[in-house]
Amino acid sequence: MHDTLHHKVISMDLKIQQAISHISEIHDHLTRSQVYRGYRSVPVAMTGLVAMVGAIVQPYLVQPTVPLHYVYFWCGLALVNLTLSGSTIVARYVRDTPHRRWQARKAVGQFLPCLAAGALVTGAALHWSSWISLLPGLWSLLFALGIFASRPFLPRAIGFVALFYLIASGLLLWGTHSEVSLAPWAMGATFGVGQLAAAIVLYWKIERIDDIQQSI
Repeated sequence: MHDTLHHKVISMDLKIQQAISHISEIHDHLTRSQVYRGYRSVPVAMTGLVAMVGAIVQPYLVQPTVPLHYVYFWCGLALVNLTLSGSTIVARYVRDTPHRRWQARKAVGQFLPCLAAGALVTGAALHWSSWISLLPGLWSLLFALGIFASRPFLPRAIGFVALFYLIASGLLLWGTHSEVSLAPWAMGATFGVGQLAAAIVLYWKIERIDDIQQSI
């Protein structure tokens, strides 16, 4: 009788382990299905390269004595980057499934408030030119908040990218008194490194895994 009870305990333990394994598989599947795949590594990396190129050409196109030129210059590059990222998202949205379209609306919708806030503070800085030195730090801060808000629909590692932007925003805001924040590589390094890091996360946590699954 003792042996029978022992076997029943072992059998029950195996069933519990199998159930836990199945639950873990279901959780992994749900997690993968929740991640939005519309952000692709190549367009995101290109936005980082645009920021670095902007840092290189800023001294030739922006007059230090005219701060408004700085705002126009980086806003122009932001529009270029928005076009690079947005065109990929729109193209994917058109041919995606209803579920993926819902994910796109949720993920992009989480990020839109930070873009709207960025437009508002930029408009205010254009009106009060003394605020312009604050813009790089504020842009980085709002970008960090946008990534944090979108994190439920992105790989967890993207949180480190958001943290990088948050730390960079503090350094940029700290350097406003000496106008270090307006130096070419203040924006170039912040958004160049940040976007390249985001591209690495997207490739490693989404695209690489998708390629492996398709090859199986």
